Amino acid sequence: MASRGFWKGYLKLSLVTCPVAMTPATGEAEKIRFHTLNKATGNRVEGIYIDAESGRRVDDDDQARGYEREPGNYVVIEDDELDAVALESTRTIDIETFVRADSIEWLWYDKPHFLMPDDPVGEEAFAVIREAMALTGTVGLSRLVMYRRERPVMLEPRERGIVLWTLHYADELRAPEGYFEDIDGKADPDLVGLVSRLIDRRTRDWDRTLVHDPLQENLRALIEDKKKRRRPTKARRGRGGGETPTNVVDITAALKKSLAAEEARKRPGK
Repeated sequence: MASRGFWKGYLKLSLVTCPVAMTPATGEAEKIRFHTLNKATGNRVEGIYIDAESGRRVDDDDQARGYEREPGNYVVIEDDELDAVALESTRTIDIETFVRADSIEWLWYDKPHFLMPDDPVGEEAFAVIREAMALTGTVGLSRLVMYRRERPVMLEPRERGIVLWTLHYADELRAPEGYFEDIDGKADPDLVGLVSRLIDRRTRDWDRTLVHDPLQENLRALIEDKKKRRRPTKARRGRGGGETPTNVVDITAALKKSLAAEEARKRPGK
């Protein structure tokens, strides 16, 4: 059964409110993680805070947040002061604005979360909000305190639920202007045709296995080898592995060679 314990609160649009639950759409529970150990003893190493001047350990109760106004001079901010300026968006997703679904570029998207009704009584209100967004081709914008900070969020209707995306703040996202202007935009039409044929050869339907993580598979094999006290086997390189290619001098010849290789690979018996 899907986990619903990450966040619980309310979805609100004007006078319509319904209880909702949310869980991250991504997860790293299956990722292999390493701990830092003392190589001599095999024991785990703990991280501690040290006073930069005295070299003495600083206990948790003595730690404070500070903003550096000039080198070596800080303004100390207390927890109650932070609470006083925090916005009241910890438990309510109040949809403030709607925009066209295709008007937000993918660069703004941060992390996806699944949003679903948390009470049978509120399912109708949830469904009405979801279907109205789908019908009008819009997404909702709101703000929500997540991961210890307030974030702008976007609500996107998806099947029977809603996907809530955290978005980047405007001052976090760099504009592409200034990065692409000096790139020569001209391209040889004949070469474009060759690359288009190569793209056609390699086009297939989307499948989640296309973005699997081979490093995790290699790490698990390495760990199993370590458990059995055997020397680890050398990881096989997948397609596209090998030495780093050098600069291609004749791009036309290289593309034709690539196309020939693709056609040979797709022949019966290959």
